[in-house]
Amino acid sequence: MFKKFTALVLSCALVFGLFSVASAAPAAKREITYKGQVYTVPVKTDKIVIVGAMESMEDALVLNFKPLGVPSIGGKIPPLFSRITKGVTTIGEKTQPNLETILKLKPDVILTSTKFPAETNEKLGKIAVTIPVSHISTDWVNNLKLLGDLIGNKNASTQAVLQYQRELALVKKTLAPKLKDKTVLAVRVRAGNLFVYPKDVFFNPSLYRDLGASVPAEVAAAKAQQNISLEKFAEINPDYLFVQFSPEENADQPKALEELQKNPIWKSLKAVKNGHVYVNIVDPIAQGGTAYSKIAFLQALKQTKLFEHSRHLDK
Repeated sequence: MFKKFTALVLSCALVFGLFSVASAAPAAKREITYKGQVYTVPVKTDKIVIVGAMESMEDALVLNFKPLGVPSIGGKIPPLFSRITKGVTTIGEKTQPNLETILKLKPDVILTSTKFPAETNEKLGKIAVTIPVSHISTDWVNNLKLLGDLIGNKNASTQAVLQYQRELALVKKTLAPKLKDKTVLAVRVRAGNLFVYPKDVFFNPSLYRDLGASVPAEVAAAKAQQNISLEKFAEINPDYLFVQFSPEENADQPKALEELQKNPIWKSLKAVKNGHVYVNIVDPIAQGGTAYSKIAFLQALKQTKLFEHSRHLDK
């Protein structure tokens, strides 16, 4: 009896030992290439922390993917992302990640931003494979496919790209003739100031490359987000103006947009006089250069006076 019991114990130990070894075995790895850099990542993973890369947050929204950890803005996760962030850990502000919190989450991959300093990405790289995601709008397809590839959902990313192409074909047919030879600008109000962006950042590629509007000189000259005075803005005097204003980004000046709209210089703009100022036609947190932003922007354009008027002219 004792021998049988001993054999049973040894057998169980062996079995459980094998299970222990199996569970401790490293996950299968593979190499992926993004923006010319090669990264070694799991074959498939949902253990992803997003740090500062709001582009990846929007991609996660499109792919209906819930990350392990996400950044906050003004101490809160923007409502835009509520569908994918219920119960998700906040890892600090988008520009000030908490390394200790991220370490505790034990991610396989960290998606950070090309806006981050190299030293920040190096610190994150000591925790897990860290991929700086491009903030340049023209990289939106590569960004979306990166996340789709990591989580094993390439099909969803492909479908989102196809959806954008379908939406663009419809909107461009109607709006491209209207925007031709007109001055079109997209601006963001931050900390009470007006900002313009380079031609390949924000919603600019949608306006200039996709819908065919001419690139204003001030946009062509911008190397990064650039503060512009109202007086200088009045010299541009846009025909069509898209304004993004987020309370989170104007916490110290919550009435900045209201005050701007009361300013006589603002009232003198052609876009204001002709009723072609479009404020927050998409969520004010939207980055502009992502699948989510680009699709939402086209869908919103179809609801504006600009689109309705142009469509009637076509008939």
